Amino acid sequence: MFYTLNDLFAKLGLPNSSAAIDAFIEKHRPLPQAEPLASAPFWTAEQAAFLQQARQSSSDWAEVVDELNCLLRD
Repeated sequence: MFYTLNDLFAKLGLPNSSAAIDAFIEKHRPLPQAEPLASAPFWTAEQAAFLQQARQSSSDWAEVVDELNCLLRD
């Protein structure tokens, strides 16, 4: 299965239009390189747990979570 950023934002319970995603990224970047994506202060506990699990388990979500991680970095 191939997921998009729109799918990921919907899964996280966030507005998932392209404009909303762009606004989210602009608001929260740059995320410091030393800070893991799931540890960022803007996630809820549930969102953070999902992001951490998705990256650790190499799930179907891992690629799009990595994409978001890159977009939030400087």
